[in-house]
Order: sequence, then structure tokens, then C-alpha cells
Amino acid sequence: MRFVKLGIISIIVFSTLIFLGSLLLPTTAVVERTGVIQAPIDSVYAHIGDLKAWEDWNPWFKPDTSATIQFSEQTSGTGAWYTWTGTRSSGKVTVLDSDTKKGIHYSMDVKNMKPVDAGIELKPTADGKATAIFWHMQTKLGMLPWWKLRGFMADKIFGPAMDKGLTTLSEICEGRNGN
Repeated sequence: MRFVKLGIISIIVFSTLIFLGSLLLPTTAVVERTGVIQAPIDSVYAHIGDLKAWEDWNPWFKPDTSATIQFSEQTSGTGAWYTWTGTRSSGKVTVLDSDTKKGIHYSMDVKNMKPVDAGIELKPTADGKATAIFWHMQTKLGMLPWWKLRGFMADKIFGPAMDKGLTTLSEICEGRNGN
């Protein structure tokens, strides 16, 4: 009986310490990547502004090979969307704002995950020959420790895929991928 009491007290103390420790973690996860693409803004925008073009560069376009993709009637501009349904995940990406000279702002809702607010911002470089790109994703995590821990690791989990996506986008826009 004594060991049972000690076990219960240990679990309560351990759980309390985890919860109190999680209060020190941020309630929002942010992942950001930047780069410069040696191509004009309209060329870069053509690949980020049309959701069908995401298949060529976006690492999360088709999260699993069995996914079925469905597009809205309009695949670019404000209000455009696509959904995917697969064995591992399902969700929807919706373009909230689109500007051919500034980039796009979109939301991503994935089943069993917190909603993601994201954007890809474009700016011409000083010489006007290249495009500076800023890709960012933000998720409001709430107060639950397991979500906050995942948010704490978000950059390590999602950052490498974003790097790969920007590299592929750069290769496409600069004509280095054989297209």
C-alpha cells in the first residue's frame, strides 16, 4: 500500500512539474525560411501563386502517395484551395490573400493538427534582377504541454522540408532543374 501511495504521489508531482515547465514554452510555433531566387518576381509568383504548380516544388503538396487531390475551380488568387485525402493524412490549403508583386497568404488545416497560418512573401532585390523570398508558418498551440513541446521542436521538424522546397523552387525558377 505504501508503494502505491508513493507511486501516485510521484505521478502527481511529475505531472505538475511537466505542466509548470510547459508554461515556460511559447504558445505559438513559428517556422521561417528566407532565400534569394535569381529570377524576376513574376516568374517566382507563377510558381507560388498557382496551387497546381505547388506539386513541382512544395514538399507538403502530396503528403502521401495514396493521397487524392481536389482543386477549387480557380487554382490561383484569393479564395483558391485544394484538399487532399490519403491514408496518412487529409487536409485543406486555402489562399487567403494573393498579390502578384508581394506573394500569398494562406491557411492550412490538417486533420488532427492545429491550423497553420502561413505566407510566402516576395520582394525584388535592390538590382531588380532577383527575388527575395520569405516563407513563414505560424501555429497557435494553446496551453497543453504536448502541443507546446511539438511547437518547441517545430523548426527542427518542418524547417528542413521548407529548405528543400525553397531550393527546388529556386532551381525551377532559375531553370536549373531541366524544366
